[in-house]
Amino acid sequence: MTLTTEFVIRSPSLPLVTLADSVPSSQFECVHGLCRERTARVFTVYFDSTDDVSEDDLSTFDEVVETTPLGHASGKDVYQLTIELEDVVADAFAPERFTASQVEPTVVTPDGWYEKKLFQNYSAFNGMRTRCEEYGIGVELVSISQNPPEDDTSSQYGLTDRQQEALTLAIGRGYYESPRQVSSEELAEEMGISQPSMSGLLRRGERQLITSALGSQPQINTLPK
Repeated sequence: MTLTTEFVIRSPSLPLVTLADSVPSSQFECVHGLCRERTARVFTVYFDSTDDVSEDDLSTFDEVVETTPLGHASGKDVYQLTIELEDVVADAFAPERFTASQVEPTVVTPDGWYEKKLFQNYSAFNGMRTRCEEYGIGVELVSISQNPPEDDTSSQYGLTDRQQEALTLAIGRGYYESPRQVSSEELAEEMGISQPSMSGLLRRGERQLITSALGSQPQINTLPK
């Protein structure tokens, strides 16, 4: 099972957010190697041509060590930037801590980084989030979805699509954490159903998962009188 996640990370230590605040559109895309290489310092950034960002403009930022223009692509001005990362960012994103694959370029805004990444499972994503929070980097989950198996079956555990959707949402929103981070009422509102319907989906899904794990319907033996 793999998960596609969308989330925003926020911290004053994040590179390039002050740069995003200086461009007219207040955002740009970038591709970077964080999560893959500890020494990753090279960012490829894509600015809208209408933002009219120059090499001299980029060189005024203290965190930018080196600037290399790469030309134009799809109506965007492309630069390669060598960035001086703060230690807290380099440590938080140490690649040996977790593995994730970038699905789309990072969108850098003055508010933080919008990321879309692929994780092996929810534990891998939650490990990344916990690690970031230990270093004062906030992670706000926008969406999380389970990717269908390659054999295109609805579920190897016999879940219905709605049960799988409900359970995936509940896990992603922290319903099974201790303490719970979201209520069944809030989950129901997000799915557009009633709270009793949501509770029923979760209960039947949980039972199906347990039954599948046990291999058969549990047998209840009558105690001798």
